[in-house]
Amino acid sequence: MPYLRIYIHLVWRTKNHRQVFTSPESRQMIWAHMRENAKEKGIFVDVISGYTDHCHCLISLGTDQTIQKVVQLLKGESSHWINKNEEMKQFIGNQKFEWQDEYFAVSVSESIVGKVREYINNQETHHKKKTFQEEYDEFITKYKFSQTYDGDREFG
Repeated sequence: MPYLRIYIHLVWRTKNHRQVFTSPESRQMIWAHMRENAKEKGIFVDVISGYTDHCHCLISLGTDQTIQKVVQLLKGESSHWINKNEEMKQFIGNQKFEWQDEYFAVSVSESIVGKVREYINNQETHHKKKTFQEEYDEFITKYKFSQTYDGDREFG
């Protein structure tokens, strides 16, 4: 049996940057649901959090998982659940919910996993001082991404 520990920090936004998760209760509900769904699908979610219009997730890939497939499973099922869940509708209204197609993914060294966990867990506090766009711009600079993602699709 192979042993594998590959941490990935994932970030994705709501479609059209829609401020959907405006209450702490709505955020707690969606993150808890996504964690449970991931567990059922064999996806190891170390930590998950976010703010009104985006999600941060620290995962460890399994031996047969790809980043693309994990993101697809997390985003796709959660969109479906949000649109069908009556309790979530009280927070988001009757407008159809969607995640943006694009996402950000970067590997995380074992030596800084604790810092990344803390960063993800403190999204509420973090975004009282910094907008998502400022955070995005920092990621682009820090990880030396170009302003386009996948060659022709913009992330932000």
